Amino acid sequence: MKKTISVLGVPLDLGQGRRGVDMGPSAIRYASMQERITRLGYEVKDLGNVNVPTPESHRVANQKLKYLPEIVAVSEEVAERVAGEINRGHMPIILGGDHSISIGSVAGIAKAIRNLGLIWFDAHGDMNTEDTTPSGNIHGMPLAVSLGIGHADLLQVAGFMPKVHAQNVVLVGARSIDPDERNLIRQSGITVFDMHEIDKRGMSAVMEDAIRIASKGVEGVHLSLDLDAFDPREAPGVGTPVLGGVTYREGHLAMEMLAAANVLTSVDVVEVNPILDVENRTARVAVDMICSLLGETVI
Repeated sequence: MKKTISVLGVPLDLGQGRRGVDMGPSAIRYASMQERITRLGYEVKDLGNVNVPTPESHRVANQKLKYLPEIVAVSEEVAERVAGEINRGHMPIILGGDHSISIGSVAGIAKAIRNLGLIWFDAHGDMNTEDTTPSGNIHGMPLAVSLGIGHADLLQVAGFMPKVHAQNVVLVGARSIDPDERNLIRQSGITVFDMHEIDKRGMSAVMEDAIRIASKGVEGVHLSLDLDAFDPREAPGVGTPVLGGVTYREGHLAMEMLAAANVLTSVDVVEVNPILDVENRTARVAVDMICSLLGETVI
């Protein structure tokens, strides 16, 4: 039997500095996500959206950790709801929102599956802390938080830390790393396959290694899929685009290989910003990737 897919929207835009990413869940849904997943033979249960405060309704107390208490509160709710879906035997797909939603989504998956691997598909490292961040935007911190690095309030979401261990964490597609963040990445012990590695070896070889590393000795693997991993020509509707990214076909191959490996427990899809998009192209790319993850093939 195929799993029930549980879709949870998290229209959070407090973790970054550009408005519009809160409309990401709606844009992805509008791109026929549910209809296409249903055609693959899954039952889709849409849980609606988590309630998220607006920036205008709160003030920033710490410029190095903008909207910290609000993001912690949203993360706690996301973690609880995602863990519940895993415990019901469902596969959660969490729709962002900025990448700070992954603090909650990874926490929830790890709460239900204590031995978890993680593949982080992203142009950026997301390994900043209060001490290293150049912007104070928490969407640049969720991978560090998941590894147990950062502010105590973020680390204690769902009541435990770390959520994942470095030996089972792989960053794929990186090409824009802050200087101090680079040192944290090196010290952390995670595996990084940057765009140089993808160009040199090809996506197939990179994903073979990524899947092997993330899945070794664990009960399942969570994928965090940031659409800015793709080249802006493929996915223009993101807040922090970086030239020289993953192509559309490379993305499909990566998702198809994850589907074939049969290790995936869950996925969050983040940073789709319809205001910056062209004819909802980025949301459609997101849905194409989700469907490949769920087994859609050409033949």
